[in-house]
Amino acid sequence: MSAIRSLTAQEILDSRGRPTIEVGCTLESGATASVSVPSGASTGSAEALELRDGDPRRYRGLGCRAAVRNVVGPIAAAIAGVEFDAQRELDATLTALDGTSNKSNLGANAMLGVSLAFARAVAVERDLPLYRHFAGLLEPGMELRALPRPTINLFSGGKHAGGQVEIQDILLVANGASTVDEALAWTWAVYQTAADLIQERYGERALSADEGGLAPSVQSIEALFELAVDAITDSGFRPGTDLSLCLDVAASHFVSGEGYRIGSDLLFPADLVERIGGWVEQYPIVSVEDGLAEDDWANWPSLFARISNRAIVLGDDLLTTNPARIQRAIETGSANALLLKVNQIGTLSEAAEAARLARSAGWAIVVSARSGETEDNWLSDLAVGWQGEALKVGSITRSERLAKWNRLLAIERETGLPVTPWPNSTRS
Repeated sequence: MSAIRSLTAQEILDSRGRPTIEVGCTLESGATASVSVPSGASTGSAEALELRDGDPRRYRGLGCRAAVRNVVGPIAAAIAGVEFDAQRELDATLTALDGTSNKSNLGANAMLGVSLAFARAVAVERDLPLYRHFAGLLEPGMELRALPRPTINLFSGGKHAGGQVEIQDILLVANGASTVDEALAWTWAVYQTAADLIQERYGERALSADEGGLAPSVQSIEALFELAVDAITDSGFRPGTDLSLCLDVAASHFVSGEGYRIGSDLLFPADLVERIGGWVEQYPIVSVEDGLAEDDWANWPSLFARISNRAIVLGDDLLTTNPARIQRAIETGSANALLLKVNQIGTLSEAAEAARLARSAGWAIVVSARSGETEDNWLSDLAVGWQGEALKVGSITRSERLAKWNRLLAIERETGLPVTPWPNSTRS
């Protein structure tokens, strides 16, 4: 059993210069740990509520002082001195104390900070690597067999960049690499080649978006795909064999009436499904995330039927790491992969429930960071401990992203585990 002696919290700034919170937890044993909580820009409407102050005179209303007060006030008062046999007992206490369906009372940022800080402190108390402690939270005695394969932002649009194209991200996955180290080296080479091509073709410096992806002034989505394939080829790699593409459509952000607006085209859902299907056939795309809007449930099965023989169908805004939405997607045949973001649901235990449900359906799991990140690296331990097929933290630049890749490299050196094969990577 682990008893909490005290909690601390403070407002800090994320990678975009916006406030988030850092939470510290000290156990009665003297073990102590702290975590920083990430924050999203492209958020699903079903996500747990991130508590913000709303004062327009300070950070345009984005301050997190109320969340800090909730940690050191009502949460600390309710759990200080209490012994918890398991993580799920602490998280159940937090959920009951909040008393809302979307964490709007205490704030998902406050609750997740406490949930994660407690988990890290218990790992310190037990002298366990954090990834092994996370593994035990998901499944007692769980064996670690492989490391997640990095998926790394190459190009960004949508809410992560200037909206020069509607889709949010084109990512690289080194599906031919045999180690994390090799995957990062290959991806870095392609990223640098892409930056050179942007300078040559558009006369632009390598300016980057929220998550470090490049954001050239292209005129079409297809031009980005062509640029990505050229960057792979010009780096000496084989598109679709050595490196492939992952697509984050984020379609909820360009819904227009009964359809979707891409450039001057207004596409009905069936038209967008067909356009995405054409992209998957023409380019080496092995994953499509949020190809339709989060509430376009009627058309997700059509998208799945159209592309699932070539690419995993990944749900982010559709699923929001929420077991109820995951169950609906399973029953309707809408996806076969979960983008897992713990701050979408608010506690580690609820995120673990979502992961177990996805696994029970035979789905892949991609563990993901957010656009607003910090230098904290606990996410890499979570991706290893929960045996995600992939880890998505942004690009291969900027310290808040590199902190996660560097931690994954350290775990690779420590464990000697192989990198997991890319799911559904055989293209017909």
